[in-house]
Amino acid sequence: MHSAVFLIEFDAIILALGLLGRFAGRFQFSPIPLYLLAGLAFGEGGLLPLGASEEFVAIGAEIGVILLLLMLGLEYTASDLVSNLKTQYPAGLVDCTLNALPGAVAALLMGWGPVAAVVLAGVTWISSSGVIAKVLGDLGRLGNRETPVILSILVLEDLAMAVYLPIITALLAGVGWAAGSLTLAIALGAAGLVLFLAVRYGRLISRFVSSDDPEKLLLVVLGLTILVAGIAQQLQVSAAVGAFLVGIALSGEVAEGAHSLLAPLRDLFAAVFFVFFGLHTDPASIPPVLLPALALAVVTALTKIATGYWAARRAGISVKGRWRAGGALVARGEFSIVIAGLAVAAGIEPSLGPLATAYVLILVIAGPLTARYTQPIAGSVAGLLTRRREAAAETALVPGPRGPVESLDGQDVPDRP
Repeated sequence: MHSAVFLIEFDAIILALGLLGRFAGRFQFSPIPLYLLAGLAFGEGGLLPLGASEEFVAIGAEIGVILLLLMLGLEYTASDLVSNLKTQYPAGLVDCTLNALPGAVAALLMGWGPVAAVVLAGVTWISSSGVIAKVLGDLGRLGNRETPVILSILVLEDLAMAVYLPIITALLAGVGWAAGSLTLAIALGAAGLVLFLAVRYGRLISRFVSSDDPEKLLLVVLGLTILVAGIAQQLQVSAAVGAFLVGIALSGEVAEGAHSLLAPLRDLFAAVFFVFFGLHTDPASIPPVLLPALALAVVTALTKIATGYWAARRAGISVKGRWRAGGALVARGEFSIVIAGLAVAAGIEPSLGPLATAYVLILVIAGPLTARYTQPIAGSVAGLLTRRREAAAETALVPGPRGPVESLDGQDVPDRP
């Protein structure tokens, strides 16, 4: 009976996610907010609370995070990452300063403490690579001059996650400075070692993993990724970082083949992950934090636009391209939820999960809109201001009519011809 209930519940979740994904695809927007809403509906306080399948959903959510980071690592080669670090690190520093600071300040103003401030800083800092990549493809901008600037910022954020996640893991675990420093050292050492091996011996690693049989390639890549993620988790380094490093180490035809094979699995388990996060958020807890989430979303949308504009200007992109770059970076999604999920699991602040959910819902919906309309709106505003300045200049150059001159006895004296 228990297994039957489990099958019914889990199949209902998968069917609902499939229908929601089709609905989102029809209207050309990200399905992430719908998945989060589905989690809210199936969780405690929702319309149809789950019971039997929640434990399996939790395991699926962990696999979803691992696959998200693996697929992200497969997008980049080690040489690309090293090149981006050398040329675009100023943009990464500006991105971190402008977008992490509002989250940290907001958490401190709400009295959540320093650990929650570091967590919320990460939530507001990291853009959604998946949503942004899809939006750029939908808008036909993959070949635009500003697109490499956008991708460079996303790559730097992904690299920063390799350092940030171990720090968060140590802080949430409540370990001391010595243990936290050791965790960070292990993470940095592992990242550096993987980058070195990928640059020097990437072809050998890919040749070892490579297989003409799609089944064998899928099993080897997936097994290696989960093994490394598990070892990383055992060493108090985030499993997501381990998966990301595996993706970086693979390149060439192996990366392309693994990407095409793993994409459906990634989409399935990533959807389960978003549902799982929603399951642990009581819908009744969202309204009290909706106003702070909205304010934070507005501020960090503007700071992301400023980040993209500055980075594109530094790269010599035209004004229109600068605005397009800024608008494309607004969306937050999977990383923000991953970071908030770690904090929710650690139980550091009850309101952080609902606020992160509301924040991501707002920006994952607003992101495609800002990507599409930031440049036209900026152009319209600039044109209006230009016309007003020109009109004001013309008014200043043309002498106005002279008014009547008052005589000594108080009578108006007509102007002289």
